Amino acid sequence: MSLFFATLLPGLFLVVLGLPLLMGNSGAAAALQSFPRSTSAAGLFFGGAAAWFLYNVWHLSAADFGDYHVILFLAFGAIAVLAFKCVPDFLAVRGVCILVLLSAAPLLEAAYTEYAYPQRRFMVGLVYAAVALALWNGAQPWRFRDFLSWLFARPTRSRGLGGLLAAYGLLLCALAFTY
Repeated sequence: MSLFFATLLPGLFLVVLGLPLLMGNSGAAAALQSFPRSTSAAGLFFGGAAAWFLYNVWHLSAADFGDYHVILFLAFGAIAVLAFKCVPDFLAVRGVCILVLLSAAPLLEAAYTEYAYPQRRFMVGLVYAAVALALWNGAQPWRFRDFLSWLFARPTRSRGLGGLLAAYGLLLCALAFTY
């Protein structure tokens, strides 16, 4: 992935996430509040995260337990399937956290050793913050539900966060065209 796309894609994602919050869209607020325990969101996000992770396991090199990739693939595949039955609560939140952790690698690889572009740090800083939040929410997914309750308790909070996300997303989109 090029540094241009590695900066543009998170910027567009932040704009798409921030604009409905900024405009006070009640449908987006309701969808976001029901997200942590949504079974369809769990299927989409956790299923996608499991598929991406299993793809990575299947393509392990010999130095990374590649000789046992079939056994690892079957074991982790069984764990992913059993997660839907045994721990369905907050599976959507865990799925998003896994996707954030998996997507961090190509984004950070695109910025690696690109010292001629100091503006890349805006994207890299966002990725590291997202990784820290993903680790926190992956270990304690109910905290995300509590955050959403706090966020939507007052309309100014959700609009403020939406404005912040949209502004940072626009900044990243603009910076992507400076490489």
